[in-house]
Amino acid sequence: MSHRHVIELTDVHAGGDISRIVTGGVGTIPGTNVRAQMEYLRDRADGLRRLLLEEPHGRPDMSVDLIVPAADPDAQAGYVIMEVMGYPVYSGSNTICTATALLETGRVAKREGRQQFVLESPAGAVDIAAEIRNDVVESITCEGLPSYVETPDARVTVPGVGTVHYSVVYSGGFYAVVDAEALGFDLVPAERDPLAETAHAIVTAIRADSAPRHYRLGDVGPLPFVHFAGPVSQIGGGRYRARSATYVHPGVICRSTTGTGTSARLALMHRDGHLTPGDVLETVSIGGSVFSGCLTGVTYEAERALVANTISGRGYVTARSQLVFDPDDPLIAPNMRNLPRAPDTP
Repeated sequence: MSHRHVIELTDVHAGGDISRIVTGGVGTIPGTNVRAQMEYLRDRADGLRRLLLEEPHGRPDMSVDLIVPAADPDAQAGYVIMEVMGYPVYSGSNTICTATALLETGRVAKREGRQQFVLESPAGAVDIAAEIRNDVVESITCEGLPSYVETPDARVTVPGVGTVHYSVVYSGGFYAVVDAEALGFDLVPAERDPLAETAHAIVTAIRADSAPRHYRLGDVGPLPFVHFAGPVSQIGGGRYRARSATYVHPGVICRSTTGTGTSARLALMHRDGHLTPGDVLETVSIGGSVFSGCLTGVTYEAERALVANTISGRGYVTARSQLVFDPDDPLIAPNMRNLPRAPDTP
């Protein structure tokens, strides 16, 4: 088997979305920090992402998180996020899954009760709080990126759908947030395919009409996400709940509501006067899984309200495995070029 490449994985799901955590079999990635390592993979070694997300080894509704050394001295580990559309700088569900995997595999030692540590994402340091009871990781709370409304109350004509009202929100990627009810959706499992088709049409129309830019980072790529926002109900003092669904271009309705989707909704609800610091929004996916977003503070920069937030959820380990890649396999051979390989890979 010396010519074959073996990669070690721990699969974890959060809210139904599976993240494949790569814990071994990948060599050193050039780069002085996690962001630079992400850029190297994106620009020069994208085969790793494709190997793990495409047939015959993967599927596009998964994500991949590669554990790498952290440059931040306070961080326990770094992680590069890979998804079907590319390399997000941040993801709440991927962070929940990565933190869970590090704890459950012993790469970060568990401590009973509330345990805090830091991970380094491509977007920078992320504070993590894990709740551990009887040696079980019961929840992960992670920082979301500061979110803000870039374009409020826009509209676009979408072929086959009509006029769609939306707001563009940045929360680690740009989201078009739309009213699910106005588009005729109840956000139930039977609507998964129509939701994906409608979202694809919306993304295509918005991309043809405009190209949002981050006020500080500039061009961060075309808008990839749609967040379907269901009606909000109050479930307690400062606590709210809403059904939600997130579309990931191309073609995937996430099983969870996603962390960045929840962060985007917090920013929009704050702008509309519905949330203040300390308030919590529970987003419920079409499959019934829940993420909790807490609005922790608001600052102002470049005439924008930046909403600080945390996202809470639970990760479940679903598999620990080895994937074997044979360069003689014609389905995967093109993706094995420039693949970083650990020296001790069998």
